[in-house]
Amino acid sequence: MALPAATARAAALCRIAACASASSAAAAATGGRRGAEKLPFSLAERGMVVGGHRGMGMNAVGAPPGARIEAVRERENTLLSFGRAAAHAAVAFVEFDVQVTKDGCPIIFHDDFILTQETDAVYAKRVTDLLLEEFLSYGPQKNSHEISKPLLRRTSDGRVVNWSAKDDDSLCTLQEVFERVSPRLGFNIELKFDDDIFYERSQLDRALQAVLQYASNRPVFFSTFHPDAARIMRELQSLYPVLFLTEGGTAQHKDSRRNSLDEAIRVCLEYELHGLVSEVRGVLKNPSAVLRAKESNLALLTYGQLNNVWEAVYIQYLMGVNGVIVDLVEEISNAVADFSKPVLNQSMLGSGVDLVGAKHQAFSQQQLGFLLRLIPELIQQPH
Repeated sequence: MALPAATARAAALCRIAACASASSAAAAATGGRRGAEKLPFSLAERGMVVGGHRGMGMNAVGAPPGARIEAVRERENTLLSFGRAAAHAAVAFVEFDVQVTKDGCPIIFHDDFILTQETDAVYAKRVTDLLLEEFLSYGPQKNSHEISKPLLRRTSDGRVVNWSAKDDDSLCTLQEVFERVSPRLGFNIELKFDDDIFYERSQLDRALQAVLQYASNRPVFFSTFHPDAARIMRELQSLYPVLFLTEGGTAQHKDSRRNSLDEAIRVCLEYELHGLVSEVRGVLKNPSAVLRAKESNLALLTYGQLNNVWEAVYIQYLMGVNGVIVDLVEEISNAVADFSKPVLNQSMLGSGVDLVGAKHQAFSQQQLGFLLRLIPELIQQPH
């Protein structure tokens, strides 16, 4: 008896769930010490790499009209968004969020809950409680004859609004992303977990198995806000670098390991991780952490709204930050490409700072003065 079309598609896009039993053995075979892997990008040689946040940038649902982040056209975390990011040569990787459905399939989705509307009521369903077939039924569908469930999103002020994009696309699985996005584009796979839920080790196994099966020669690294998930992924394999995500002291958590850059560096060293990805304000408030990371042989990347301001990215370039994750992908990747040119237009900063021969190993007094004036202003501005 033939499977319904939607069910057949779900089965085809989740071969991982059907063969998960081999995961632990395959992963354990790759175990090892930090240093066995190379970071996925030649960070030292390239100076600074640019990664697209959820592809071409996150969807700022509910943002005020005219907000810069509203310029993102593509639905985040979709094949369309990843494909367009891959078309920009200056973009080294895309960052995206991986969760595992109830039937064991790694999928790409940021929020812990999917919101939808039935009649006049709004319902929220935890993503990890959904079967793959139901997950794929939300939002735009690949086949026009398939019924689409409305996809809503909650804004930062608590409103629930329709979640649409100027250039829309359907939800997707991790397997699809590996199979259909240009292999030259690196993947930063964020292992997504809800703080209030206990997760089984097998969920990390499922995500890892998909990578082992489909990554081939693609540059890949893992990241997560959860120290124990980072530790376990590090223990499971040594093929792919594992980085620790931190808010860098800009927010506080019950787990003290998540509350500062110093703690993040300590976690990396204790668990033999390869680096950290910090909220950019944490780095700008604590620039000495860049030196400590380098002295510890750790890669340092940043994320956050300030990374959509090229002046803030340039400051990080001078500080020696290895990479930035951004929403305004085309604008910032072009700016970073200009940073590495031997001679930069002095009018870029409009402050009299001499940028000729910009590949410095240390700050000039003029540059240092500029940084000291600009950093507090950037940190305080809403973006």
